[in-house]
Amino acid sequence: MSFASKLMEWYGKNGRELPWRNIQDPYIIWLSEIILQQTRVEQGLPYFNRFLEEFPIVTKFAQAEEEVILRLWQGLGYYSRARNMHKAAKMVLTKYDGVFPSRYDQALQLPGVGEYTAAAIASFSSNEPKAVLDGNVFRVLSRFFGIAEPINSTKGKKLFAEIAAEMLDKEHAGTYNQAIMDFGALHCKPKAPLCDTCIFRLECVAFQQGRVDVLPVKLKGKASKNRYFHYFILLEDDKILMSKREEGDVWANLYEFPLIETPIDMEVDALRVTSLFLNYFDQQVLLEPLEGPVKHVLSHQNIYARFYIVRSINSLKIKKTNWDYYFFEKIDTLAKHKLIFSFLEKNKQLIKS
Repeated sequence: MSFASKLMEWYGKNGRELPWRNIQDPYIIWLSEIILQQTRVEQGLPYFNRFLEEFPIVTKFAQAEEEVILRLWQGLGYYSRARNMHKAAKMVLTKYDGVFPSRYDQALQLPGVGEYTAAAIASFSSNEPKAVLDGNVFRVLSRFFGIAEPINSTKGKKLFAEIAAEMLDKEHAGTYNQAIMDFGALHCKPKAPLCDTCIFRLECVAFQQGRVDVLPVKLKGKASKNRYFHYFILLEDDKILMSKREEGDVWANLYEFPLIETPIDMEVDALRVTSLFLNYFDQQVLLEPLEGPVKHVLSHQNIYARFYIVRSINSLKIKKTNWDYYFFEKIDTLAKHKLIFSFLEKNKQLIKS
């Protein structure tokens, strides 16, 4: 029995039941694939259901306000994905007359759609013989063939793309692609793979050579930059001061508390005497440290955040144009990044007290 046949037989017995499976609508497939990028299925499933309910067709997605999309997205991170989805939906309206493309070459032209996502859309919706290549597939192929070439090197990407295309069952491309991804997610896992019960244990080079734990190989990226954020919570009756982030940095156009960024981490006493702090607050202002430093990891950035309640509102010297007070009940409608969203979820009663 061939590699593909074994894989699809396993999939028939063990494949996950997911709401976007056995669906040929390329719009729904695209929605699920973008949401699940860099996201666990358990985490992404509620978002998928929420987006599909809000935007059952691509036209509604394209016509939505960006702020609505970002609010639905909050908590997932990587907000550029949501913005690219909005751009892609608009392109479907203008370039493809509102019909979401099912062909690989057309889907690949959409913002935020790379080779993997285009292959998934094409193979799942119309069985176009395009092999998907995601982290699960890299892992399965690397271990099965015993390939130590780094999966994120130029040479490695080309090599694995060739192998993935060779192994693809072209007559059943969609089923094969689903099978190999599920096999990597459920059986050939990154840690503690189920080698003893694996259908490929007699053929897997990594298993035979005792190299399962070291494959696949991935080159280390550049070191992450550390940033230090100080968030100030200013309350006025039943309102709270919020700041809208500007373009050109992380979390563009999302809402957060007023912020000061310092070059190093500082506790409250050191922060109070900096010129940055004194630009905004009187030195006698009453600050109550609430939480921090809280570490939040982004691509190539580590954010260390501290949160303070400002008890003396009159001590605020400058009101920036992108700062404004919002009623508590309005806060839920603002699109916030995950760091602020998580803080508010944990501290709602404290802030309203």
